[in-house]
Amino acid sequence: MQLFNSSISLKCFATSFFMALFIASPILSNARISEKHSNIIDIISNGAIAFAYPMSNIKIDGDTSDWPKNLTKYSINKLPYGRGPKDQNDFNAYFHVGYNTSEQSLYILVIVTDDSYVVDTSEESDWNTQDTFNFYVDLEHSPDGSGIDLYQYGENYKDTNNQSISWDPSKTKTNWNNIEIVSKRKGTTTIYECKVKGNNKLAVNKTIGIDYVFIDKDVDDAEGDNSFIAWGNGGGKSSGPGRLGDVILMKEKKNSATITGQLRWKNDTLKKFPNKIRFTNIDHPMLWTQVVIDSIGNYKTELPFGEYSVSLANSIIYLDRDIIKINKENVETKITVDAKTKKESYDLELVKKANPNLIGEKGILKDFDPQKPEAIDNFIKTYQDYYEIPGVSLALIKNGKMMYHKTYGVKNTFTKEEVDENTLFEAASITKPVFGFAVMRLVERGLIDLDKPLHQYLPFEEIAHDERYQLITARHVLTHKTGFPNWAYMNEDGKIDIKFTPGTKYGYSGEGFEYLKRVVAHITQKDINDLLKDEVLLPLGLENTYFSKNDYLAKVVANGHFDSMPTQVSLPEEPGMAWSMHTEAKAFSNFLLGLSDKKGLKSETYKELFTTQTEIPKGDNDPVPDEYKNYFGLSISIQKSPFGLAFGHGGNNGDFKCLALMYQDLDMGFVVFTNSNTGDQLNDDLVEYLITGKRSKNK
Repeated sequence: MQLFNSSISLKCFATSFFMALFIASPILSNARISEKHSNIIDIISNGAIAFAYPMSNIKIDGDTSDWPKNLTKYSINKLPYGRGPKDQNDFNAYFHVGYNTSEQSLYILVIVTDDSYVVDTSEESDWNTQDTFNFYVDLEHSPDGSGIDLYQYGENYKDTNNQSISWDPSKTKTNWNNIEIVSKRKGTTTIYECKVKGNNKLAVNKTIGIDYVFIDKDVDDAEGDNSFIAWGNGGGKSSGPGRLGDVILMKEKKNSATITGQLRWKNDTLKKFPNKIRFTNIDHPMLWTQVVIDSIGNYKTELPFGEYSVSLANSIIYLDRDIIKINKENVETKITVDAKTKKESYDLELVKKANPNLIGEKGILKDFDPQKPEAIDNFIKTYQDYYEIPGVSLALIKNGKMMYHKTYGVKNTFTKEEVDENTLFEAASITKPVFGFAVMRLVERGLIDLDKPLHQYLPFEEIAHDERYQLITARHVLTHKTGFPNWAYMNEDGKIDIKFTPGTKYGYSGEGFEYLKRVVAHITQKDINDLLKDEVLLPLGLENTYFSKNDYLAKVVANGHFDSMPTQVSLPEEPGMAWSMHTEAKAFSNFLLGLSDKKGLKSETYKELFTTQTEIPKGDNDPVPDEYKNYFGLSISIQKSPFGLAFGHGGNNGDFKCLALMYQDLDMGFVVFTNSNTGDQLNDDLVEYLITGKRSKNK
């Protein structure tokens, strides 16, 4: 069973070409709290620090009398997601921590005060139907991002996370034989006493990762309503590395000191700073931690005595639509923490790293010789390094054929396994035009009418209270005019609604595509995977393309990455027509070529498919010059530009970003897939490098 399944894919937002704001879907049938992409970049490695000291003679029995007195209390009071406690009486918690290296045991004592304590004794007992303790542990705590064990514990509920989807292959199964948890309740206080087996991974002068999320269920809470608290900031604690707090195993007390500092920009007026800096003990490299930088560049932390190297946790910061790259070498320094240190200030100077600037005045694709690919390979590798993109799959199209294909980098920055021609990437919203093509095949055969209200085929009970839904047609779905939100879970109440009268204006929506998927399945009485195979994959030659989980896909899929840290593989149990396609650049180039050659549909159908039916409003921060106008045809993104008509679609599942783009009048285009949150920067640059040349962008 998978805990905190990453069925959500967050944020399909527009690259400067073709990516209208989109977010992929929480559809998986075994979804719990969907966290994979709900943890935006600034909380990776959450900055919480605690100190553990040697202990002995601790019994895990719920009796705290054998614990040392005067231990430090570490508050558990952060909001990881959802709703927090109503007040201190409603729910609050703190913990103590210690260790014993001879026993290879880590000890945790958590004290919870809760005025309404719920135990679900039914057979349907689950993590969110009662008070539940979630305990996250990373004993390895590798700087490269090791895997995480999650233990969920309630009086009538125990579960663990599914390690088969971990980015860390050394994790095979989270085992309850490695942990003891006992809870006792007295009055309004609950004690959780824990012992974790260290398995030779506990050592003095080492940091390990731990964290907690407590789920509080009150008697008067509505069904599905809970509150949450955590030790360190942010959620997604089991779905990506570095998202836990740090516990440092100390030899003795009074051998630490507080240091402070400030980051400043050299010769620049930038007001934004990196979110973390890393301190690594020089004599004991496994003693390392990352410290939070506040909004004005200040930091403060307590460190054990010793010499430390100081470095940036990552060298990229995000400013509107731009990426600022920092010269990491300029920041790296050494500091000494000892008894003389009294809140010493260690200031760091930041210097921007220059953009590689390999984009010329003209695009290179027109004159590109696939027998001499050094220029494009150098471009990809240079910008891949600059934007810290682990893996890339690229295909170039010219003169009616795919004329160059290559893969670059790694599938997983932890394992360093390389991307190859079989590696598959999440295609995110590029799934939409593939489904749209299948729908148009059904339209040609009279199985569905673009302008017949969809409720006449299949009602949508969740939105039936709003009569406007009866206006929604397949055309509205394919042109993003349904009035639905992108995803219902983004609403405050998590429920589907209609934002405007269907057909009256543009509003990008994945929910519309999922409704149309259900209608199509109902009309055809076919499995969606079979329908897509018959209507798209075979007619257009899309090999190595899948829409839901299978054994082969599980072997070849890449891991996504946030700031170079891998995320768990979360394959869809059921196909989602707004988001779930997995493919690679060479295979998907056949889709663009098929549309360009008008294969698989009648000429009059293609005419309608490419008619500009919805104009996409230009956003305030859109840097694309005014002479570029963006539209939707029937599920296809269309652009009118100084270089003629272009079509395609972009995709962004947060940790995967991709772009498929064809300039019809030039008979040139490309497909690029990346497994990184920074991939859209490369996608943007490829448009200029390959096709348009350097453009002056709107400020």
